[in-house]
Order: sequence, then structure tokens, then C-alpha cells
Amino acid sequence: MHEMSLAEGILQQVEDTARREGARQVRTVVLEIGALASIEVEALRFCFDAVTRNSLAAGATLEIQTLPGAGWCLPCGATVPITELYDACPRCGSYQVQATAGTQMRIKEIEIE
Repeated sequence: MHEMSLAEGILQQVEDTARREGARQVRTVVLEIGALASIEVEALRFCFDAVTRNSLAAGATLEIQTLPGAGWCLPCGATVPITELYDACPRCGSYQVQATAGTQMRIKEIEIE
């Protein structure tokens, strides 16, 4: 379950930022997760709750915003929406589509007090 290591990494970055800003508590963490990032959102929520206990982020709300996937089709040269990494191009049907968006995860915002 790689979601646990992701949650631990998120917590580390959140705590580093909170300490640098002199915060006493983290209230909200907003993540952007691409639709093609291969992250199980509910598992990540569970792991985030587990790793934030006894930390500056204990009880923090985790908000997740999903970003759509897109890819570039080699044969037709179009950037097209895709929902899975190995989707066919909706324009020409080719499977030579390289993902260009929706594979990332980033901390977008942290609300502290």
C-alpha cells in the first residue's frame, strides 16, 4: 500500500511548513491528485488520518481535488482527454498516447493557525 508512504511524505512537508511559519495547528490540507496518478483516494484518507495522530496536523481536514487526465497522441498529434494511462485516442483510436496531465499529486494549500 503506497498510500501510507505518500501520507507520511505529505505529513512531513505539512509539518515542515507549519513549523517554519510558527503554526500551532494545521486545520486543512488541500491536495491535487491527477486522475491518472494511481492513488486510491480512500486509502490515502485512511492513511492520512493514521499518520497525523499526535502531530501538528491531528484532526486536520484533508480536501482532495481531482485533476483530469490528458495525453498526446503520436499518430494524430492531438492532445486528448484520457481516463486511464493506456486509453486509446478518442480521435483516431491509436494506443500510442503519452500521458501529459493527470499523473501528479501536490499539496496545493495548507491552512494553519
